[in-house]
Amino acid sequence: MKISGVDIRPGNIIEYEGGIWRAVKIQHTQPGKGGAYMQVELKNLRDGRKNNVRFRSAETVERVRLDTKDFQFLFADGDNLVFMDKDTYDQTSLPRDLLGDAAAFLQDGMDVVMELYDEEPISVQLPDTIEAVIVEADAVVKGQTASSSYKPAVLENGVRVMVPPHIAAGTKIVVDVYEQTYVRRAD
Repeated sequence: MKISGVDIRPGNIIEYEGGIWRAVKIQHTQPGKGGAYMQVELKNLRDGRKNNVRFRSAETVERVRLDTKDFQFLFADGDNLVFMDKDTYDQTSLPRDLLGDAAAFLQDGMDVVMELYDEEPISVQLPDTIEAVIVEADAVVKGQTASSSYKPAVLENGVRVMVPPHIAAGTKIVVDVYEQTYVRRAD
């Protein structure tokens, strides 16, 4: 499906220069002289390269539709992650860097959605939020009562997040996987 260059949104997957790219960041610019354009940061889904491209409103790009399939994370094998197709029970091994920072939040048995392009795995989507236990949290500094005072804490997977002062080590919290931020205390 063809879309205008200025209609690209973050998360869109497009075909550009013979590759499959995901729009990571966009910035619409309307200079005083000349036409408006969209500055788009693209990430190649096959090899991880990044590219900044300007698309004018007159340009069109091909938007790619990916097939999605339900998989389950089984285990990490060195730098590879092993997933199982929930329908056929076939196992697929993918490089850890395909998931980026979100790979730290994978848990054994976690259900994920794999995006496929021509039967080739392109990306893996984790749930937006997960529950994690805090293993280390800084003590609250007395007198630090500003409304936005957060303190650093370390989760069981080694990821550092900022949490409110009342959260202590051993507390189970809900974390946004892609922003790596505290959402709320787990029930």
